Amino acid sequence: MIVAFDIILLLFLIVTAIISLQVRDLISATMVFGVYSFLICLLWAEMGAVDVAFTEAAVGAGVSAVFLIATIYNTKRKAKD
Repeated sequence: MIVAFDIILLLFLIVTAIISLQVRDLISATMVFGVYSFLICLLWAEMGAVDVAFTEAAVGAGVSAVFLIATIYNTKRKAKD
């Protein structure tokens, strides 16, 4: 494991998690959630769990993001305070 790469991934994961919670536009939050899922996929692959990384990439970054975007288009896009 490369320690510098792990630290950079951890920082990006924390930043994307905070951004996805703070964004008021639901489409933007979904896109940031997809980036978060992709970063988790990279973390799994770096730890040697390639099968889990592949599943995370397919389900987390792919299917979940598409389902969330489809749901948002069928409802209201902006969150209310």
